[in-house]
Amino acid sequence: MVKKNASALHHHLVEVKEGKRCFENAFQGVARMILDSDIEKVVVNGKTTYDFSIFRTGKKHIIGMYDEINSFVSYVKDAAENGSSKEMAFVLVGEPGNGKTFLVDYVCNKYRDFLSQQANRKYSFRFTGLDKIGGYGKITTIESQTYEDPMILGMNITDDPDKNHEFLAQEIGFSDNEIETLWRDYRPLGACSAFIWDSIRNHTNGDLAQMLEFIQIIPVPMTESLGTVTGKYAAKDKITSSAVDLLGEESIQRLLHITETNNPYRFDLRRGALARVAGGGVHFSDEIFKNKKDLVQVYLGVIQNRNIEIDGYKWPIDTLIIATSNNSEFNRFLAEKEEAPIVDRCRICYVSHNTNYKLQKDLTIYAIGNEIRTTLDREYLHQDPNLNHAASVTVVLTRLARSEKLTPIETMKLAAGEVAGEKSIKTLAEVIDTLNQDPDITKRFGQKGLGQRNLGRAIQLLNESSETNEGRCMFAYDIFKALERIILDYVTDANDRAKYLEDLKTAKGLYRERIMTEMFNAYMDEPLAIRKDVMSYVNMIIGIDAENLGPDKMWKYKDPQSGELRALKIDERYINSVEDRLGLKTTEQRETFRTSIRKIYGQKISVDPDYDFMDNLELVKAVTDVRLKSDIAGAGSLIGALANRTNEENQKLYDRMVDTMLNKLGYCKTCAQKTIEYFCTQEDEN
Repeated sequence: MVKKNASALHHHLVEVKEGKRCFENAFQGVARMILDSDIEKVVVNGKTTYDFSIFRTGKKHIIGMYDEINSFVSYVKDAAENGSSKEMAFVLVGEPGNGKTFLVDYVCNKYRDFLSQQANRKYSFRFTGLDKIGGYGKITTIESQTYEDPMILGMNITDDPDKNHEFLAQEIGFSDNEIETLWRDYRPLGACSAFIWDSIRNHTNGDLAQMLEFIQIIPVPMTESLGTVTGKYAAKDKITSSAVDLLGEESIQRLLHITETNNPYRFDLRRGALARVAGGGVHFSDEIFKNKKDLVQVYLGVIQNRNIEIDGYKWPIDTLIIATSNNSEFNRFLAEKEEAPIVDRCRICYVSHNTNYKLQKDLTIYAIGNEIRTTLDREYLHQDPNLNHAASVTVVLTRLARSEKLTPIETMKLAAGEVAGEKSIKTLAEVIDTLNQDPDITKRFGQKGLGQRNLGRAIQLLNESSETNEGRCMFAYDIFKALERIILDYVTDANDRAKYLEDLKTAKGLYRERIMTEMFNAYMDEPLAIRKDVMSYVNMIIGIDAENLGPDKMWKYKDPQSGELRALKIDERYINSVEDRLGLKTTEQRETFRTSIRKIYGQKISVDPDYDFMDNLELVKAVTDVRLKSDIAGAGSLIGALANRTNEENQKLYDRMVDTMLNKLGYCKTCAQKTIEYFCTQEDEN
């Protein structure tokens, strides 16, 4: 317990001893914050990795970035355990618009929330009554400039380490083991704190009780705008930036008060970005390699030694340093060989674009916005239900490198954890490994492509177009025109431009297939009609060899989704029609395909009972074609019926389909009509 009349420092140290307050460095704090959250195992591109729930909370959270987050967590954990990482900075390098700055800002915001909880609060100290000592003019109180923890003062209470141990053991009650643990994070007092503490010692003739009366314990301010605890240093322009921005400088105002010329308090450290986050904070250096050479050299000392050094005076700092950099800036920096030492002190993490089109849908929602959109004349603006899918697929295709082993569509499906015919996830893992051997970072998997900013610009173009405003609807097919404009205007490399335009064509083909499915659902007057037919085919080829199949071809099976017993009539003509559409002519080909479907069924249903084969685009397309052609007499007659509405029958069909699209499928009049028009053309059919 704290003795009566004990000092504020005693009180703080006893609270730490009893676990009510904590003493830990920045790495330990961030590591504890992340590792206290739920951790799941996930499979990404064929490899098992960890997913930390702290990055997936909140309205606008991080999506994907599994490898990058794992690298960051292992770096922080290593530094917290006193590994070599504590003498390094963590640098995220990648293309613009792939979420580097967003990731760091997110970590900083979470860390602020974490520190605002009472048990995790950071404390510092200030010296008071300096007018009694003299030599400080009208300055009566001085805060520790680097927000040093009161525990650091406790460890440096005298100049003799043994006496400091004795103070913590006898006065506070720490055990020998606890003191040994504390000393792992030992660092000396900063120059000005040590100087002032020495002045107080001389003034009181070394009487510790009197000395401690000059100390007040204060919580570190958490206001974001003060730049304390988490501070961002953006690369400024070449002329005005200097070491002062990071370290601080001599303060003329202070010199007017201070008489002692050797007093290190004449340096105003809080003028720099580092001192404000020096008490267990996070220093975020945006575009670190865009800074002037002399500033990068300053980082050199700061990263390795974790010290602010001015004119021979030193202030130890406890800071997690995270930086970001652009690929081109980083490569330019590497080309200047004399700058190698700084890169040597960095843990470089190459950030790729998101390559999972399912996760991209959430990112596309960020780009489109969650708010209700309006046209220029303030009318409600509808969003085509296919818009997000069309935009997501297109941008993801541009990010996938070409490979001889996989087609772009196979790569896209495997990267999203879906089935891609005979190709396995192992093939994708091999392709990624091969690409990642390339010394040119931009040729690695997911490193090039249309970023989130380009997608945002495309959405802006879509919103400002007259078609969108006139029809009061963001029609999905128009996003292709917008993205084409972005590719032509913003992609400078001719090879990249040609590739992205090719990917745009592929995306249009996929959009075409999606519209076929949508039109079939509209025709059947049911949102999931095609899904039912696909599952019927799958169940038929499983039941076709069943022992309990009677002459009436009725097969009873247990539905894995509902657990109920179902009866299904096996229609061999339907099975054969679907397989003809898939181009399976011989019995061997048919049997091989059926075996692969049964195998997928066996693997997937046990893990996910709701698995519906809708990611198997070839199968979905074949079933759609069969049903569209067989349900309406005459080849391609649904297109004919919808295109030629001169007779009453066709008009009725058209009206009924539009009605289903409006009421069940989420379309508005504009996008329903435009989608049917598009369906009736021969565009994008491959």
